[in-house]
Amino acid sequence: MSPDRIQDARRSFFSAGTLAQNLVSQPIQRSWSRCAALGLEVGSRSLPEPLTPQEFAAAAEEAESFKRLCRPELEVLYADAEANDSIVILTNAQGLILDTVGSTDFAQRAARVALRPGVPWTEQIVGTNAIGTALAEGCPIEVRGAEHYLECNRILSCSATPIIGPQGKILGVLDLSGPAEVHQAHALGLVRLAAEQIEHRLFDRGFEHTDLVRLQADPSLLGTPREGILVFENGQLKAANRQGLLLVGRDYGAVGTAAWADLFQDGLSAFSDTGRLRRIGGSSLFGRLDRPRKKVSAISSPQQKPVTPRAIQPIFDLETLKAVGRAVRLLDADVPVLVWGETGTGKEIFARAAHERCARSGKPFVAINCAALPETLMEAELFGYQPGAFTGARAGGSKGHLREADGGVLFLDEIGDMPLALQTKLLRVLQEREVVPLGGGRPAAVDFALICATNRDLAELVRTGGFRSDLYYRIAQYTIELQPLSRRGDRDQLIDALWEALGGRARRITLSPDCLAHLTAYHWPGNFRQLVGCLRAMLALCEPGETAGTEALPSDIRANPAECGPGRTRSAEQPASLDALTINAMQDALQAAGGNVSLAARRLGVSRSTLYRRLHGQL
Repeated sequence: MSPDRIQDARRSFFSAGTLAQNLVSQPIQRSWSRCAALGLEVGSRSLPEPLTPQEFAAAAEEAESFKRLCRPELEVLYADAEANDSIVILTNAQGLILDTVGSTDFAQRAARVALRPGVPWTEQIVGTNAIGTALAEGCPIEVRGAEHYLECNRILSCSATPIIGPQGKILGVLDLSGPAEVHQAHALGLVRLAAEQIEHRLFDRGFEHTDLVRLQADPSLLGTPREGILVFENGQLKAANRQGLLLVGRDYGAVGTAAWADLFQDGLSAFSDTGRLRRIGGSSLFGRLDRPRKKVSAISSPQQKPVTPRAIQPIFDLETLKAVGRAVRLLDADVPVLVWGETGTGKEIFARAAHERCARSGKPFVAINCAALPETLMEAELFGYQPGAFTGARAGGSKGHLREADGGVLFLDEIGDMPLALQTKLLRVLQEREVVPLGGGRPAAVDFALICATNRDLAELVRTGGFRSDLYYRIAQYTIELQPLSRRGDRDQLIDALWEALGGRARRITLSPDCLAHLTAYHWPGNFRQLVGCLRAMLALCEPGETAGTEALPSDIRANPAECGPGRTRSAEQPASLDALTINAMQDALQAAGGNVSLAARRLGVSRSTLYRRLHGQL
């Protein structure tokens, strides 16, 4: 929709009270009418009122399991958002913003109109907007620039989709927002694909004792988030995803009311034998039936180990697997592990892999991003609180993340961003092995193995006073460095494995030789997070059976195919000597570390004295 047509629509609607057809979409028209009926002033400059820290802490705790469910998709969308000067937003079912990740610069611009955690973004409060209108309409929607009801929100271009549970209840909204002057044509497709993946995982648990039917008109899409899912219990439809209902021509009103015979001509047993179904109306579908499993008592059932998603397994080359093995031995010996790596190198994936293989694998893995928690809420989130500890506290209090990790593994990501005051309290917990919740009460004993991660030079932070030395020596008893993607020599095999794991091969989408060459040559400053995000975006834009050429690549990658590192390009000259290559690598590492010799030496895997000696005549 062109800006001029949107302006014509605004003049028509707000001046004459009428709206000509086809100037804006039907959902935008309905939203504007709802906002006008509410008496919202289009020129209002008053910002929505954020929740108090205590109120937001209670709301965030209530939504904690939902946030954890959505976290993989937020991590993947993060790379795309950061590269396109935009942010990814997750809200609860009431439109309250729970979390944002992405471009720091745009996040600061968005904060001027209160698009930040702790602020509700419903139509009733901020008028037409992607989050609130997606909730009101119950479907994916894009709201660009002047399509926002309030003039102050015209700086935004937003794409959002509801996340819908198995019984049709909206659980929250996933949104990608950026500047209005930059239209991201693929944004709505990305958030829809991410929501489908979240909704697909909702069926992994809780339906073991039902007949779970997986369907698709295209059999190559079975086993992917694009498959339809229908859940039957005693012949009645009890749950479904959007794709499953679309395939049988129904909506969520059928859940709890429709029976098998209302949807299909074939019986359940015939489907189980043939893998094909004829729906009422005659069209055929392909699928498979997951039959109910026997109920086993909790006492006799073996503890199931969590499974690492296939899409992240390929990042483990031989060296990383050896590092995981060292981490497991250290965790089993109760030795804390510090993981260092650039942003996007998979530090949490590494930590989860170590948890899966260690002696505590049957116990919780609790991951906390110290940079993502608001400082005002971090203490309550980590240490928990007593009932009535502060205004807005939950009546039953909160255990806190440290007690949730009892018996298992605690992963503190971005530990370098933890405020000094909380560093002191964390050190006390690690020394005394007990937690005192906010509001007092008796100390609670805790027992967990500890993995910390950072992309910052903690030793340098200690020297400058930004990190406590006693905590540093407590958590950094053994440091493991994860290599950036630019230093992987097997990028072509890695990309091929990720493409298969993400569903590219199942959908019969192939990468052309030129496309694979571009992907392999690119330096990937955002590491695995950026690479996986790029591949997911390409999958979202490709049709089954298609060959993805270089035109399917994001523009920045397509424009810089031959880069092998920031500021470096491949050369057609004769290869330099091994000694010269070594010196170049050391100089690059020192420059990347901002002149910090200790950090450069650690990244290269050599001693400080070796680095000094080799570069003595070069600097």
